[in-house]
Amino acid sequence: MADRHPALARLDILVGRWTTQPEVPGVAPAQTEATWVENGAFLRQFTERDPIPDDVPDGWRGLAPFPTVTMIGLDDSAEEFTVIYADARRVYRVYQMTLVGREWTMSRRAPGMNQRFVGIISEDGDRIDGRWEASEDGEAWNLDFQLTYTRQR
Repeated sequence: MADRHPALARLDILVGRWTTQPEVPGVAPAQTEATWVENGAFLRQFTERDPIPDDVPDGWRGLAPFPTVTMIGLDDSAEEFTVIYADARRVYRVYQMTLVGREWTMSRRAPGMNQRFVGIISEDGDRIDGRWEASEDGEAWNLDFQLTYTRQR
């Protein structure tokens, strides 16, 4: 997109292929690819991993979200980002997102299932250390899981 909005340039740091490792026992890394689509109007993130091995406990097998897809777009009137998420479990969510400096955040308020993500991007832009948190009431937050994105070179 030749005349893209300047706020979209903040998302360039996310573009590329990443290894995504959740800190969940027995969960192997996934691959995330972030690419501009529709001539740079949206950033698409697609995450997939190899099939779940047979030795993964059944409790996790039903929770495996892969593949996942997010589309990140901009509301130019407020220079705010919105993330639309879908995964293989038929989970569909909408998050508000910010990317300011090296801090990447996403959050959603939903009855009984508030969520937020905070990721810190390394100085060289090749690693993101993040965590997902959940809250039933939107006040008391608990760690859901941590994860690390490492850019593939």
